[in-house]
Amino acid sequence: MRTELDKAEGLRAELDDVRGKLAAVTAAMEAFTRRMLGPKSEKVPPPEKELRKDESDDDAEARQLAALARRRERAALKEKLRSETVVHHLGDDQRQCPSCGGTADRALGGGKQTFLYEYVPGYFVRQCHIQEKAACSCGQFIATADAPARPIEGGHYGAGFMAHIAVMKCADAIPLHRLAKQYQRLGIPMSRSTLTDLFHAAAEKLAPLSQRLLQLVAQNDIVQADETSLVMQKPFRRGFVWTFLSDEIIAYRFAPDRSGETPLAVLGGTRGTLVVDAYTGYNRVVDVDGRTRSSCLAHVRRKFFEALTSHPEAARRALDLILEIYRVEHDAKQRGIVRTAAHLQLRQTRGREAMNAFLAWLEAEQASYPPKSALGQAISYARNRGDTLTRFLDDARIPVDNNASERALRIVALGRKNFLFVGNPETGNNLAGLYSLIATCDLHNVDPIEYLRDVLIRVDTHPAAAIDELLPHRWRASERLELAVAA
Repeated sequence: MRTELDKAEGLRAELDDVRGKLAAVTAAMEAFTRRMLGPKSEKVPPPEKELRKDESDDDAEARQLAALARRRERAALKEKLRSETVVHHLGDDQRQCPSCGGTADRALGGGKQTFLYEYVPGYFVRQCHIQEKAACSCGQFIATADAPARPIEGGHYGAGFMAHIAVMKCADAIPLHRLAKQYQRLGIPMSRSTLTDLFHAAAEKLAPLSQRLLQLVAQNDIVQADETSLVMQKPFRRGFVWTFLSDEIIAYRFAPDRSGETPLAVLGGTRGTLVVDAYTGYNRVVDVDGRTRSSCLAHVRRKFFEALTSHPEAARRALDLILEIYRVEHDAKQRGIVRTAAHLQLRQTRGREAMNAFLAWLEAEQASYPPKSALGQAISYARNRGDTLTRFLDDARIPVDNNASERALRIVALGRKNFLFVGNPETGNNLAGLYSLIATCDLHNVDPIEYLRDVLIRVDTHPAAAIDELLPHRWRASERLELAVAA
């Protein structure tokens, strides 16, 4: 009898093991099928889109008013465009009156107006700078006017030209060989090697500014971080672009690997909160003597979205519970109380209630699904985050997710599709440095071309102790640039 019971127990354990392996294989196949055969646009819908389904009339009206304000702002910008007037004169045959045969020769007002927004191709100029020279009547002295300011001593390309190259690659992800074709169409034959040299020369000149951005990010209490891959050509292997951002700064750093050395080099020895995903490479800066880790709710949400195919009802229930947490953040934003004491109170009441409901559901459902199934893995992922998933409830400054870091890496991912790789770690560092300056410009609505045009000239002579004055979020254009723009 005992032997039969032992056999039954053995078969039951073997069956459970097979079920677990089958669930793991099924989850892997679903992920593979979704990636290879599913719609390319299939992705987790943003919480804001989900929340609109249940928004109140007041929220809908507020959203419409905000959209109207944005349209008015764009219309105001269009009014500031350089304008020109084109007069269309009447032909002789158009002036003849069909009623009396007379001629329409009496002007009516200023004419009928029609507005068109037209594209005029950009252009480059070949400037000839003439430095005035004068001699003293004594024959012992000759005065020469100052030479034009150049970003590179002895170079033949201006700061505006170098700024344009940097912005086209780092803000618009245009490979330099395509940029060379554009310049060719504008009448400037330019080799890719020359553009490459100018790009890296700009990055090396501005390296003190990009390095300072990394230093300032590390001084913030709340830092978000993420990383993505970018192939190196020499040696041929995967490198990584890391981003570290605060409220005022988006900074990047390139590394030839994904080890924890990079976050340690940037954030080592600092205190505060680090908002990241579950990657263990950040463990070296979130130990007992370092920063406190705060997990990303969007990553948890994504796991349950991926389980919708195999367990639609349970996964949808989890997504609804998570959406209630996001609803609290949405309401705080609508009320204009983000990061205030009122926001903290909202998090500690409604937010904590929504989070507790989600955590209770996780505990109740964990035993109902094989650990290696898609839903089982999603539940385990969420439960394994522990207190790091609820840390935002006690500090209104901590974001509920790390989506800002992922958004900051989109331009890197786009560049990866377009220009494919960087040459080596040094060129990767140059790319990351210019990414930092240009992304921080965009964060503060600063024109990156005008900014780079200015600081490429000023960085050599500006006092090192006042280098922060040249950073994008503290920059004020020099008088010379302001005059040039006004002209």
